[in-house]
Amino acid sequence: GVYGASKLAGEEAVAAANPRHIILRTAWVYSPFGKNFVKTMLRLAADRDEIAVVADQWGNPTSALDIADAILHAAARLADDRNFAAFGVCHLAGEGDTNWSGFARLILDTSRTLGGPYAKVRDIATADYPTKARRPQNSRLSSAKFEGVFGWRAPHWREAAGRVVHRLLEKKQALSA
Repeated sequence: GVYGASKLAGEEAVAAANPRHIILRTAWVYSPFGKNFVKTMLRLAADRDEIAVVADQWGNPTSALDIADAILHAAARLADDRNFAAFGVCHLAGEGDTNWSGFARLILDTSRTLGGPYAKVRDIATADYPTKARRPQNSRLSSAKFEGVFGWRAPHWREAAGRVVHRLLEKKQALSA
């Protein structure tokens, strides 16, 4: 598609401009900041008893906080190793995989455990949730190359997502106190 082609063109431009580059490909990024799936699920759960979520698209939920940690780790390695030669593209994603509805269930179950909003998740097919852009059925990524080159491994997506939900609910309680 157009989206994938434009991303590839960007990567090729970076590689042409600087052969000593590292491009990180990631997917399903969320954090305590900005608009993202975790915050959307918590917002919807505050207003609804049930949320319909796509169950036939798979990927690795990836915390932006973990991406930042990985980048700092990689930068330190690059600063310490003048002979570093493993430039190029690496995938960087949360450990493990799930579908969108499984991700939503973890978010909402964690929220309920912490006294936050909860809604039941109803599985639906991609065909039942029309969007402007077509999403891939499988966007799972292996971070094995990044782990091998930099010695850094992402936490499991469940652990990382739980931390972000906890942080968001703490922030909400602090604002309402």
